[in-house]
Amino acid sequence: MEALMKLTEERMDKSLNALDHDYKAVRVGRANASVLERVNVDYYGVPTPIEQMAAISMPEPRILMIKPWDATTLKSIERAILTSDIGINPQNDGSCIRLTFPQLTEERRKEIVKDVRKMGEDAKVALRNIRRDSLEKLKAMKKNSEITEDDVKNGEKKIQTITDRFCKEVDELISVKEKEVLEL
Repeated sequence: MEALMKLTEERMDKSLNALDHDYKAVRVGRANASVLERVNVDYYGVPTPIEQMAAISMPEPRILMIKPWDATTLKSIERAILTSDIGINPQNDGSCIRLTFPQLTEERRKEIVKDVRKMGEDAKVALRNIRRDSLEKLKAMKKNSEITEDDVKNGEKKIQTITDRFCKEVDELISVKEKEVLEL
């Protein structure tokens, strides 16, 4: 039964980490290199992350500068950014690419907050699905006479406690990201 609790916690932790990773890709009006994590460049037929092909720096709070180590890849990096869904037009000056993050309007900030909340709710749904799977495994163990009725009750309480803890962490992540988005 302890193995089931450990597995439940590990799966819920992965869901929480996935939410945190998704939140890093949300644009909040200032430059953030994590928006480029999902952008892959076709480098000699192989999809390659930009971080492996160029130095990424932030000369100003709202500007990302991408300086490729191989100057011949400049055009393909620019093309990959244009075709991605980050919504920023790259400016190529011949030696590096600049991404200027526009200041967000109040309306756009509210839309982003809605998206952040939806992502949080999706994470909670994932947590509840993990809880349901764990409870079903507990009942299957009882049916196979591996554990007693009391063990099932204790297991259900432990699983609910774990779920509540992770839901609280999701709520904290949501509120932190909301504050970050609404900050001017």
